Amino acid sequence: MSATMLGRFSRSKRVPESSPVGQDGGYPMENSPSVSVKPATRQASESEKARDRYIAIKVSLHQFLLNAINLALIEQLSREDLTTQIRDIVKNFIREQSYPLNARELDKLVVEVADEMLGLGPLEPLLQDDGVSDILINTHEMVYVEKAGRLQLSDVRFKDEEHLLRVINKIVTAVGRRVDESYPMADARLADGSRVNVAIRPIAVDGPLVSIRKFSKKPISAERLIDFNSVRRPMIDLLAAAVKGRKSIIISGGTGSGKTTLLNALSNYIPEYERLLTIEDAAELQLQQPHVGRMETRPPNTEGKGEIRQRELVKNALRMRPDRVILGEVRGEEAFDMLQAMNTGHEGSMATIHANSPREAISRLEQMIGMAGLPMSQTSIRGQISAAIQIIVQAQRLSDGSRRVTSISEITGIEGDVVQMQEIFRFVKEGVTDDGSIIGNFYATGIRPRFLDDVAAIGLTVRQDYFDPSHPL
Repeated sequence: MSATMLGRFSRSKRVPESSPVGQDGGYPMENSPSVSVKPATRQASESEKARDRYIAIKVSLHQFLLNAINLALIEQLSREDLTTQIRDIVKNFIREQSYPLNARELDKLVVEVADEMLGLGPLEPLLQDDGVSDILINTHEMVYVEKAGRLQLSDVRFKDEEHLLRVINKIVTAVGRRVDESYPMADARLADGSRVNVAIRPIAVDGPLVSIRKFSKKPISAERLIDFNSVRRPMIDLLAAAVKGRKSIIISGGTGSGKTTLLNALSNYIPEYERLLTIEDAAELQLQQPHVGRMETRPPNTEGKGEIRQRELVKNALRMRPDRVILGEVRGEEAFDMLQAMNTGHEGSMATIHANSPREAISRLEQMIGMAGLPMSQTSIRGQISAAIQIIVQAQRLSDGSRRVTSISEITGIEGDVVQMQEIFRFVKEGVTDDGSIIGNFYATGIRPRFLDDVAAIGLTVRQDYFDPSHPL
């Protein structure tokens, strides 16, 4: 055991098994509900007794570790070194206390202690599970997960509300954010780019609410989207040609429809020699190009000052010589500056927007530009939109939890005060299986995109049979 990490280890120093659960001093390690007093009329099952015994061991061990470990030096150790040293401490502790733990339980205990000290405690197993796409915490007593598009209650619990708040603060402070009674909401991200949203009391009536949108450790490519049946090869080939041909694209969809995943996949077709600047509320894009500059907004400080919004970042980005500007999500007055960028030498820029259809996406852009407070008529706003954006891709999360690209539409111009649009590909629902899965196919509409002539001029071609509407893609 390292002398720098450990304090004096005394075999005569025994920790009573009845150490109070609530006096844990700073690093709670419970992965299940705390021990509760059961009514005399209800006999605890053997599994409940084993669980309670295991929790009691963890509580006692935790009290001992606080005295044995030099907490100030924990962050300087790698996870492997910390795990090795914790294992030595735990073995000695278990032997002194004569606790009945087998090898598997001992390994589990060591991992959970390390998770609490270097990771996010009870959340670590869920973060490591590639099958989990969303983690939804409804107070410390209920943690839901989404697997294969379906929500289910997990067996993960926090010891109490204070335990959960410690984990929340560990997440938000890591990215320079804060959450407290005066500012009870926060957007943050994990080290792997996963998106985190937090709401605590007083706005969260029953206790802290946390949602974590996990990102795949390996970025999802267009090929994997095809394998997932989210899109078809002709649709990807068309979008790839549009990206390479510097056509500006808006990806529209509802919450959880896969907009950011699709944006990441399409960005792989941007040439590596181009300079990209990304702008987000919380940085989560995973662009694979070598020349990427990432910026994110900043909330106000405790005095209400220092806020930096997306609009300021877009304006600043245009002074940084970008070839393309990528907005994680356009949601306000920055929409006007984004359109200006697309119209003035930054063609091929991309963004996502919350909307349920391509036509609704245009309406939302109009409303956002109006938020900028500029004296522009509706006709001039629509003229800006039709000149700046060439393609709107609609993503949707279906009732069975699957995600599909349900429409690819091309903006062809403006006639009068109406933005003209034509749909190129669409997804058609054709039925539902007994287990609720959606049956459907992707079809071409028979319309050939106008921008194909532009991309053909730079040597990019798309097969003409892709646009045959007589059979599914």
